[in-house]
Amino acid sequence: MKTPMKTPRILQVGPLLPALEARLAQTYDVHLLHEEADAKAFLAAHGAGFVGVATSARFGADAALIAALPDLKVISSFGVGLDAIDLDAARARGIAVGYTPDVLNDCVADTAFALVMDVARRFTASDRFVRSGGWLKGQFPLATKVSGKRLGILGMGRIGRVIARRASGFDMAVRYHNRKPLTDVDHGYAATLEELAEWSDFLVIASAGGAETRGLVSREILDALGPQGYLINISRGTVVDEQALVDALTSGRIAGAGLDVFEHEPKVPQALLALDNVVLLPHLASNTHETRAAMGKRVEDNLAAFFAGRPLVSAAG
Repeated sequence: MKTPMKTPRILQVGPLLPALEARLAQTYDVHLLHEEADAKAFLAAHGAGFVGVATSARFGADAALIAALPDLKVISSFGVGLDAIDLDAARARGIAVGYTPDVLNDCVADTAFALVMDVARRFTASDRFVRSGGWLKGQFPLATKVSGKRLGILGMGRIGRVIARRASGFDMAVRYHNRKPLTDVDHGYAATLEELAEWSDFLVIASAGGAETRGLVSREILDALGPQGYLINISRGTVVDEQALVDALTSGRIAGAGLDVFEHEPKVPQALLALDNVVLLPHLASNTHETRAAMGKRVEDNLAAFFAGRPLVSAAG
């Protein structure tokens, strides 16, 4: 007689979609770490036995958490960002790491282009103008044309490629900067980020976060973008030197910015809140019913594949 398989114990780090939480609880023995009054003490006493972690790009899984889970075999994260997961610590122990790329490409690219349109044409600013009664007193100021302009993309990965496709519908010239040129991309390549910024009317940040890209968009890059240029960030707030960005916006050294991400979310610098040439979003690029449902399913699929002895559907490199 076969011994029944033990239900895998999963540690959930931070809230997830309610529907996803419910399905995970039906399949696994799930414990919610974020409901513990003293998470560190709980892990010290009960960390053994958890074979999986369900988390998100926001909460991740740092080295201390991984070290506190001696039986950990798999991490499944809701999101495309991996900077909050200590991949080196996971690799050192042979822990599989899954995430949710591809399924969010369209919505993130849509958000990037919405920010391009909004910051240049000033749609939300004009909405405020109408609501405040400004139209009764006069016309809204002229804005900036988008069609036919030059779009630079930092990070021609999955999302960057979709952003480039969106730009083609607006007859925009596209160039990009990566660590090295890509052989399967027809767009022009800029050897340095500064070169790309100097060329661009709109500079879209679509690169990965993490230590390697922290502060990559510096004061010098913003100066290269110039007083007619716009910065769009749908990547990670840490990629941009936020204080340098505030200085560039308040001094008019760049024309404006469209931001979905910030360095210390959900805290946004007070100086940005006061500016009318900035569009501010609460990190909602993938925040649609369809995309979030697909991301949740990918979290489940990665766990299911692992426990069935198959490769993860979306494994972190």
